[in-house]
Amino acid sequence: MFEIFQSEKNEKFYFNLKAKNGQVILSSQGYSDKGGATNGIESVKKNCGDDSKFERKTASNGKFHFSLKAGNGQIIGSSQMYSSEAGMENGIESVKKNAPEAEVKEGE
Repeated sequence: MFEIFQSEKNEKFYFNLKAKNGQVILSSQGYSDKGGATNGIESVKKNCGDDSKFERKTASNGKFHFSLKAGNGQIIGSSQMYSSEAGMENGIESVKKNAPEAEVKEGE
C-alpha cells in the first residue's frame, strides 16, 4: 500500500510504499503538493518493473540501500538501510511485487 502524508515540520507531502506486514520498503522525497506525491506514486508503478531503474548503493558504514529512478534519472524513492546485500535485493523484489497493484491511502 502507498501512504501519502504531510510533514508537520516542512508541510511537504511524502509517500511510503509499505509491504503487507506494514514495513516501509520505499520512501519519497518531499513534494510541495499532494498532486506531486500522487504523480510520484504513478512513476513508481510505471518504473518499478525495470531493474535498470534501481540504483544499488553501499553506504560508508557498509550498509546497503537502493533508489528507484524515473526515466529522466530523477530519484522517485529510496529504501531503508539493509545489513546485507541479499536484504537489499529482497527489498527491490518487494517493490517490484507490491508497487504495481498497491492501493493509495492518505495518512493523517
